[in-house]
Amino acid sequence: MMGRLGVGLMGALAHLPLPLLRGLGWLLGQMLYVLAVPRRKVALRNLQLCFPDASPAQRRAWARETFVVFCQTWLDRSWLWSAPRALVEQRVTLQGALHELEGDTPTIIFAPHFYGMDAGGLALPLRTTRAFTSIFSTHPNPAVDNWFMQGRQRFGDVRMLNRADGVKPILTSLRQGGLLYLLPDMDFGPKESIFVPFHGVQAATVPSLSRFARLGRAKVVGMVTRLTPAGYVAEITPAWEHFPTGDVQADTARMNQELERYIATMPGQYYWVHKRFKTRPPGEPAVY
Repeated sequence: MMGRLGVGLMGALAHLPLPLLRGLGWLLGQMLYVLAVPRRKVALRNLQLCFPDASPAQRRAWARETFVVFCQTWLDRSWLWSAPRALVEQRVTLQGALHELEGDTPTIIFAPHFYGMDAGGLALPLRTTRAFTSIFSTHPNPAVDNWFMQGRQRFGDVRMLNRADGVKPILTSLRQGGLLYLLPDMDFGPKESIFVPFHGVQAATVPSLSRFARLGRAKVVGMVTRLTPAGYVAEITPAWEHFPTGDVQADTARMNQELERYIATMPGQYYWVHKRFKTRPPGEPAVY
C-alpha cells in the first residue's frame, strides 16, 4: 500500500514546475542530511578516505550536497518517467562523442553511480534507435519495482535484465550490436570482486566491464550525467583506447582511474552514501 501511495504521489509531483520541484528536493535533502545520521557518517567517511587532503569543511559541503542531489534526482523521476516525451527531451540533453553510438559496433557504456544515472539512461533511447540493455536488482517493494521497470523502459528498445539472469543474454545482445548500460562501481561483496585502488584505497570491485568488453568484443565509452538547473546533461566520452587488455586486474584499475576523473568534475553528485569500502582485503580492519 505504501509503495502504491508513493508512486501515486510521484505522478502528482510530475506536474510541478521544475524550480519548485528542485526546491522541494533541496529542503528534503537538508533534512535528510541532519536526520539520516548513519548514512551521513558513511558519506563523510568515504570522502575522508578518498579526499584526505580536502578540508573537513569541504568534505561536509560535498556530503550535504550529495544528500540534496539525491533527493532532487529522486523527485525528478516523477517527470522523467511520466511526463510527455517532448518535456523530457527538452530537459535531458545528450552531448559529447555521439558518433560512438552510431553503427552497430558492440558498445558498453560505463555509467557510474552519479545521481543523474536514470536521466542518462533515458537520454540514450531518446536519441538512438539501437537496442539498449541494462542490468538491475529487484526492488523489495513490488509497486516500486514495477514503477522503476516501466519508467526505465518507457522509450526506445530497452531490455532490463536481472542480475540473476546471468551473462549469456548480456553477451548475446552485445554481439548483436546492442548497447549495454553498465554500472559496476559498487561494492557487491568478495565473491565476484577483485581489489584495485579507488582514490588510493583498495576497493572490492566487480571486473565485469573488462570481461564483458572482451567476451562481447565491445568498445567502452564513459557516460557522466550531471544535474543542472534546467534538467540534466549526459556526456558521452570517446571510446577508451587500448581497452580491454588481457589483464583483468589492470583493466579494472583503469576503470576506477577513469571514474576518479569523472568524480573530480562534480564530487557532490556521486553516490557517497554507499559503503564503497565495506569489503576489506584479508587482514585489513573495517573502515565504517
